[in-house]
Amino acid sequence: METREQLLDELSVIEKWEKNQSDLWFWERLGRLPFKLLDKLTPQFIHNKVGSLLEEIGSYIQTGGSYLIKKETIFEKIEKEIGKPINDVSDIKEIPITTMHKLSIELTEQRKKFAAIQGASTGIGGIFTLAIDIPALMAISLKTLQEIALIHGYDPGEQSERVFIVKCLQFSSADIVGKRAILNELSQYGRPESRSGEMVSQLQGWREVVYTYRDQFGWKKLFQMVPVAGMIFGAFTNRSMINDLAETGMMLYRKRRILERLEQEMKDLRD
Repeated sequence: METREQLLDELSVIEKWEKNQSDLWFWERLGRLPFKLLDKLTPQFIHNKVGSLLEEIGSYIQTGGSYLIKKETIFEKIEKEIGKPINDVSDIKEIPITTMHKLSIELTEQRKKFAAIQGASTGIGGIFTLAIDIPALMAISLKTLQEIALIHGYDPGEQSERVFIVKCLQFSSADIVGKRAILNELSQYGRPESRSGEMVSQLQGWREVVYTYRDQFGWKKLFQMVPVAGMIFGAFTNRSMINDLAETGMMLYRKRRILERLEQEMKDLRD
């Protein structure tokens, strides 16, 4: 286990990242202004396709739906890394933070490659195959976040964790005000004084997640509508979106695990 100093050092890195999110977003927004006009040129069927994900996300929050992953695959990866058997999610909670981070990075690289291949393959047909890419990328996004959750010792089989995962999805595409609000919500997540029901109620407006996702998707996928050339744009946009999403998941889940360990350490000292 890490020392208190090591945990605090890790925490400072994450807090610096959180602060930088605001600065990065400002410059990204300036670069995206022209695309707001181009977004109006995006065919309505693309917007409709992303909008149809609303019910699927709702189903995922409630039951996991078809998006739930098999824990055993991640267990095997962790077992291979630490040399100890993993029989349950609770067995993962005590592994070193550095090991969690290493495994998360390795997994992210795999998912980025897969997303790039997915984007390139659906980009071949341009506008005709783009409709296939949209739900596929959403599925990769949710799967990646669930895997990162498991690596940090959190069970996506629990509804409260699925809510956290959708919050991560929301954070990765939110504006500066949205990011701050989500960070404030998540800062209390999982603590004894907070109730999982409260977080669920905060997601009454979870449709905004998909609408924001749709708006982001519109301009990023605009150039993918060109047959053949869409391969390049499809591969690039899919890879970058999964990279940003995975980074968000890694940072926010690592922060949760660090804060829980610091709180446990304080509790042990009091006892």
